[in-house]
Amino acid sequence: MSIFRSFQHLFSRKTDLMPIFAQQAAFLSQSSEILCRMLETLDPAQWRQSHKEIRALEHQGDALLTEFREQILGRPMKPSTRANFITVAMSMDDCLDVVKDASNAVNIYDPRKIDNQLKDLAQLILSEAKSLQKLLPLLENVRQNAAEITLLCDRITELEHEADEAYEGYIGYIFTKEEDLREMTKYKNLAELFEKATDNAKHVGDCVRIMLLGNNEN
Repeated sequence: MSIFRSFQHLFSRKTDLMPIFAQQAAFLSQSSEILCRMLETLDPAQWRQSHKEIRALEHQGDALLTEFREQILGRPMKPSTRANFITVAMSMDDCLDVVKDASNAVNIYDPRKIDNQLKDLAQLILSEAKSLQKLLPLLENVRQNAAEITLLCDRITELEHEADEAYEGYIGYIFTKEEDLREMTKYKNLAELFEKATDNAKHVGDCVRIMLLGNNEN
């Protein structure tokens, strides 16, 4: 039995959607860890293997999102609640897509080196993924977990701001230090993808904040 079908018996109440979110966060965290390991080598064969592993996780994430949509559309719940849950699930899937794109870019560009600044950006992606792993299960009871949800959303925002600064600093660095225009373009494009991944994780946190605000208004 697939892991997606094994979840079906859980889907009887709104709060039982949490296993889907938990699995999405697990896929994102695993992919981010693989991306970080990928940057510790310059071996193209290892890059290809790492990308293959991330791509497999991304495919599982796509299947999980499809299952989620089928299940939630048949549930009795307020339209606003359904829309919020779907938005969070789709935003998580977008995060996984960008991590996959980043790993694929390493393969395609075949960079001559992996600067520490790129490794730092990948670590920030992983830190956001770990924060999302803590955050999403709290949606089971938004009102009761409001304080902790807010703290984790704040943490994700801080990490994204740190990534923005790291990205800007790295772009300045490569334009100043890298004389090979072709290599510079590779590093710039990789940094943009990594920074985009941190933006997407923050978007998930922003979606959760909207849920929290809506709950407070009810």
